[in-house]
Amino acid sequence: MADIRQARKALTSRILDGDGWASRPDRRAAFHNIGLAEPLGTLVDKVAKAAYTITEEDVVSVKASGLSEDEVFELIVCAAIGQASRQYDSALVALDAATGRK
Repeated sequence: MADIRQARKALTSRILDGDGWASRPDRRAAFHNIGLAEPLGTLVDKVAKAAYTITEEDVVSVKASGLSEDEVFELIVCAAIGQASRQYDSALVALDAATGRK
């Protein structure tokens, strides 16, 4: 499991603190799904909670707000990895509880 944790840490560090088109604060906000202005906040929330509901209009409206396609892509990736991380962490807690591990 240590290898997975190290890989997750490296991935998270890269997407949040590495070079990119989107600002680091926006990438962190997308990862945590908090504090983003509209229409980006709606898109990020959809990525995290109901990705199947995303439409082309969602993306177009975010791009119309002034973000480039590269920025939008990076923020979507941050949102998806953030949600996956939260779900993974919750699964580990549930597994530990079910097996009596700490």
